[in-house]
Amino acid sequence: MTDAYSRQIVDQGAQAGYPAQQPDDTVVMPAGPQPESGGGSSQRSSSRVWSRDLRFMLVVLVGIVVLFLAFALLIAFSPTGAAISALAVIAAPIATMVAAYYGISLALRQVADARATAEAAEERARAAEASARDSDSWAAQMESGLRVAVAKLRAAGESTRDVERAAGTPDDFF
Repeated sequence: MTDAYSRQIVDQGAQAGYPAQQPDDTVVMPAGPQPESGGGSSQRSSSRVWSRDLRFMLVVLVGIVVLFLAFALLIAFSPTGAAISALAVIAAPIATMVAAYYGISLALRQVADARATAEAAEERARAAEASARDSDSWAAQMESGLRVAVAKLRAAGESTRDVERAAGTPDDFF
């Protein structure tokens, strides 16, 4: 046997300034939504969404209550042309603020979702890069072992044609 597994593998990525990847660092992200398993992360994200929805609902309810009070005051103090104009002056900014808050909260939600998607894509890219480095390392070790086997067969005076065919290497590889 050889000492192939006892040799240190040099991580070229770590030498170039990237953090060294260990087998434990590889993260595989799920492809789709997973059922809740009672983890803290899913509870945190659902409470965050609920608090966002609760805030929006609160803003809408406050706007509706203010408009209701304005209509009640209008009815209580006789509906004249000036009172209807005053109600329009009150109602328009309230409706505008509610619509603006909805637009802003929707934009912030889209930004947060895009950020989460980008982070997940970055994690998948890191996992793919680590897997590619592992594959390259494994291929280099296999190539080295194949070259050693062919060299030993040639030194023993044996034919290496079957080994070269089984390896699928071109004729000028060795």
